[in-house]
Amino acid sequence: MIDLKNVALERLRAGQLAIGIGLRQSRTVDIAKAMRTAGFDWLFIDTEHNSMDVDTAVQISVAAQDVGIAPIVRVPGYEHYHATRVLDGGAQGVVIPHVDDVDTATRIASNCRYPPLGHRSVTGALPQLDFVAHPMKEATEAINRETLVVVMLESPKAIANAHDIAAIEGIDSLLIGTNDLCMEMGIPGQLDHDDVIDAYRKVIDACVSNGKYPGMGGVYSPPVMRRYIDMGARLILSGNDLSFLMEGASNRASEVRDMLG
Repeated sequence: MIDLKNVALERLRAGQLAIGIGLRQSRTVDIAKAMRTAGFDWLFIDTEHNSMDVDTAVQISVAAQDVGIAPIVRVPGYEHYHATRVLDGGAQGVVIPHVDDVDTATRIASNCRYPPLGHRSVTGALPQLDFVAHPMKEATEAINRETLVVVMLESPKAIANAHDIAAIEGIDSLLIGTNDLCMEMGIPGQLDHDDVIDAYRKVIDACVSNGKYPGMGGVYSPPVMRRYIDMGARLILSGNDLSFLMEGASNRASEVRDMLG
């Protein structure tokens, strides 16, 4: 069997937290090593909500794999070419936003898995395999096994369909996009509202029942994060580079300004 490892999946399979950081500002490959040193397990390389292009995303992905942090790319939509381009370029997983129903999730699973699990098109010279030529069966089985496919549930309709979505073979994780869910529910910013807590409960139950991994995004207040982690969330988006930069920079500017008296 090909020795291929996805750090995020490894932690999830062991029942541990897989902690990720969103990349919104970073554009150079050294961010992978820096964030691995900081203690993160995976990069949430965001191509939905910023101007990062595919070329930058895959360059960061190739660097990330070599330093032991899993590169997971959030693509801008569920069309097959968004996911397969970054997977062929070196990503070890994809996050698909705004997945509301079984039909969409089924197409995503099919697009992202090689036969017999799906219908992803085969290409050669994969960065994940260090560009080594392997027998096709071994190579595709290894990539299928170590590719993390995440769908984001961001609406009441998606939450209602959570059990059916979680039952789909080829989908690994259901990650709640908490801010968009709150907006759709008419309770913007109320990340610990009873309706949101109930949504987490439903998604976590669906994941546990189907052997999938519950994910959390958009929740960065430690007490609220702890609530959902205690409930069972395991794939954790814990912040992004811009928010950490702004927090650290603001604290330092304030500290230095206060030194005058």
